[in-house]
Amino acid sequence: MSSSQFNAILLLEDGTHYIGKSYGKPGITAGEICFNTGMTGYQEVFTDPSYFGQLLVETNAHIGNYGIKESDVESDQIQISGLVCKNFTYDYSRPMASGDIKSYFNDQGVIVISDVDTRAIVRHIRSRGAMNALIACESELSLTQLQAKLAEVPSMKGLELASQVSTSESFEMGEEDAPYRVAVMDYGTKKNILRCFLERGCKVKVFPARTSFEEVQSWNPDGYFISNGPGDPAPMDYAVQFVKKVLLTKKPIFGICLGHQIFALALDIPTYKMHHGHRGINHPVKNLITGTCEITSQNHGFGVSPDAVAMKDDVIEVTHVNLNDDTVEGIRHRSLPAFSVQYHPESSPGPHDSRYLFDQFVELIKEHKL
Repeated sequence: MSSSQFNAILLLEDGTHYIGKSYGKPGITAGEICFNTGMTGYQEVFTDPSYFGQLLVETNAHIGNYGIKESDVESDQIQISGLVCKNFTYDYSRPMASGDIKSYFNDQGVIVISDVDTRAIVRHIRSRGAMNALIACESELSLTQLQAKLAEVPSMKGLELASQVSTSESFEMGEEDAPYRVAVMDYGTKKNILRCFLERGCKVKVFPARTSFEEVQSWNPDGYFISNGPGDPAPMDYAVQFVKKVLLTKKPIFGICLGHQIFALALDIPTYKMHHGHRGINHPVKNLITGTCEITSQNHGFGVSPDAVAMKDDVIEVTHVNLNDDTVEGIRHRSLPAFSVQYHPESSPGPHDSRYLFDQFVELIKEHKL
C-alpha cells in the first residue's frame, strides 16, 4: 500500500480500534498506551527512558514540524514502543534542525500511526483508564488475530523495566577535583538531569540499576540521586533495599519520579497504579513550604499513597501537592537529609520553575559533607 492509503490500525485492550496511516517501520508493536499534552518537546519525550514499553499518543496536532536536532535527546535512542499522532509532519521549519522526523523514526525502526483522531483516543483513555494497546502497520493479520497478540502483552502493573534501560557499565562525568560527588542510580535517568548536576559543580558517577550498595559506597559519594525510569516501582526490591541502606548513612538523597516512589517504598509507604497518569509540561504543583505554585513537567503512571504518607506524618513531611488532583508530588524526611519529588525539575521539556530543587540538594551536600 502507498502512504496515502489507510494501512495501519491502533487496537486497544477493550476492543476499541482506530484506522490510520503508517509512516514508520512496518510491523506490529504493543505496550501500555498513554498520552502527553505538551505542545513542544516531542524529541525529548520520545527519548525519555521513562516511556520505555509504552505507546505514546501526542495530543498536539502537528508532530515533526520543527524537525529533529541531535542534541535534543534525553538518551541515545527513541524509547517509546510506538507513536500515535494526528499529523506526522516531516516538512519542517527550523534552522538548527539536522533532519526530518520521518527519517528519524525509520532509521531507528520505530512504528508510527498517524491520521487518527487523537482527541477521541485521549478522551477514551481519560474515561476508561490506562490499558495495553497494539499498533499494526501494513500487517496482513485479521482483527481477531491482532486481539490474540494483544492479549499476550503483560500489564504495566508489576512490570520491572528499569534494569532494561539502565546503563550496562558505570561512567563518570564532571571535573575530577569537583567539590561534590553525586552517585546517580540509573533506573532510566535523563541526560538533562546529569547536566543539572554538572552545572552546579558536581562530579557524578552513573551506576547500573542493580549495582550493590557496597560498590557505590566505595566511590565515596557525598550524596545519592535516585533517578526516574519506566515501569512499576513495586517489584524493584533491589532498589528499595539500596535506598534503605543509604538512609542509614545519613547522607543526602534526592529522588525524581520513579526515584520518588522508590524513596517512599524504602520508608514503607506503598505506591499504586494511577487511572491514566500525568504526562505533560503544564501541571500545577503547590510547594507547601513556600506557598508558591510551580508549573511542572510530569511523566508517571504510578503514585505514592497519600493515606500511607499521612500515617507516617511523624517521619515524612509532604512538601508538594498536585493542584489538579491533590496527589502527593513531594516528600522529605523529617530528621534525615532526604527528599523526593514526583515531577521532573530538570524540565526537558518544560518550564524551569522547579530547578531550585537541584540547588537545595547541593546545599544539603554542603551541610553534611565531612
